[in-house]
Amino acid sequence: MATGEGKGWSKGLTAATDPRIARAAAANTGKLRLRTWTRTAAERRRLFGTATTVPIEWSPSMAYVVGLTATDGCLLTGRRAINFKSADKDLVLTYIDLLGRTNKIVEQRTRAGRIVYHVQFSDSRLYRWFESIGLTPRKSLTLGALLVPPEFLASLVRGLLDGDGSISNAVWKADTSRRSDYYYEWLRVRFASASRPHLDWLKQQLSGALGVRGWIWIDNSRTHPMGCLSYGKADSIALLSWLYADPDAPSLRRKRAIWDDYARRHPNWIVQEAASIYA
Repeated sequence: MATGEGKGWSKGLTAATDPRIARAAAANTGKLRLRTWTRTAAERRRLFGTATTVPIEWSPSMAYVVGLTATDGCLLTGRRAINFKSADKDLVLTYIDLLGRTNKIVEQRTRAGRIVYHVQFSDSRLYRWFESIGLTPRKSLTLGALLVPPEFLASLVRGLLDGDGSISNAVWKADTSRRSDYYYEWLRVRFASASRPHLDWLKQQLSGALGVRGWIWIDNSRTHPMGCLSYGKADSIALLSWLYADPDAPSLRRKRAIWDDYARRHPNWIVQEAASIYA
């Protein structure tokens, strides 16, 4: 080896002063050089999001997630992405937590001035599983039956209730001339959907599981008619007793609080109505 051609021999040389440097430069002309480095966990989450870490199969928590997705979620075509949006930030936090994800929650103001929270992520395995059990893109108008095993029906219905359902409890003064101090307390559970086939399926499932009746009415004054499955007082007691039987099951706190307050004030009514339904 010639003097000066050991380690660092090319230091100070250029293509103009050394033919070996010139040949090496010509051989690499036009090639793209990529810098590689190890990203931190925080950088990977920011760039690529996180993965669903729970088993993608039926379970009580996954059934609840399906109910939420069927109401407030959206399957986005093309990218196989899933979007979930709600005015209740706690519900969005619960959604991603049950999936074992840590995606960023985005705050957004609607045209009406309301604040909503949403999360969006790509997950082809979860997307395909959602499709296999009955969820579809543009599901608001196309949603029908959901292929849920009977043992997970309560968890799924609780998700539907927390998404697009409501629990109403109030005291009205009765329209009667018998007594001026006669009041009536009512309790009502409602499920809203723009898809009549979905409401028909839900009504049939709850009738088979609990014997509750309910009725469906459609508001045709909208561009896309909106339907509502409603349950009266006795049926609502049976339905809510069933949905909230497990105090640790995931649920939207503000809706569950309505039922907890009612059940605390009327413990005897709960026992009597439940006994008549399950007899």
